[in-house]
Amino acid sequence: MTQEGQLPPPPVMWAQRSNVLYVTICLEDCKDPTLKIEAEKIYFKGVGGTERKLHEVTINLYKEIDPEKTIQSLKGRNYELVLTKKEDGPYWPRLTKENKKFHWLKSDFNKWKDEDDSDDEGGMEGSGRDLEDMMRQMGGLGGAGDSKPNFDDLDDIGEEADDSDSDDDEMPDLE
Repeated sequence: MTQEGQLPPPPVMWAQRSNVLYVTICLEDCKDPTLKIEAEKIYFKGVGGTERKLHEVTINLYKEIDPEKTIQSLKGRNYELVLTKKEDGPYWPRLTKENKKFHWLKSDFNKWKDEDDSDDEGGMEGSGRDLEDMMRQMGGLGGAGDSKPNFDDLDDIGEEADDSDSDDDEMPDLE
């Protein structure tokens, strides 16, 4: 990544599949951005955000993509890109050619799917519901069958035991 003129980069999120990359540039109210997609890099420049600042970023991609097959869409506050990898196959270990962390680059876990996940699981649809069901089976989120715990019986515990309590015993003197 190279920053032209030290302008702040916009936040960027990414996810991948074996054949595509999902890249989201998060800059709200961005008007007339410059977006150049090449085989080995993405360049973005635009004014936006709450402070209406100029943002700029060049992302040197880990491997090549096919710029001709790029799908771009403006979704509310974000620019979403679907980039087709030049080579299907193993997942990239990172988005960038540089092997370092960038504060502006995050994984998009809403779109993420691990390499070993099978495609017949329905993708991201319903995954929140699956988690909810799993939590119910484990006793979280209301327990099995959405029944609420009943604590009415707890008052009776201890009444059957004798009234002496080990806490009532006198403490020995300290020496």
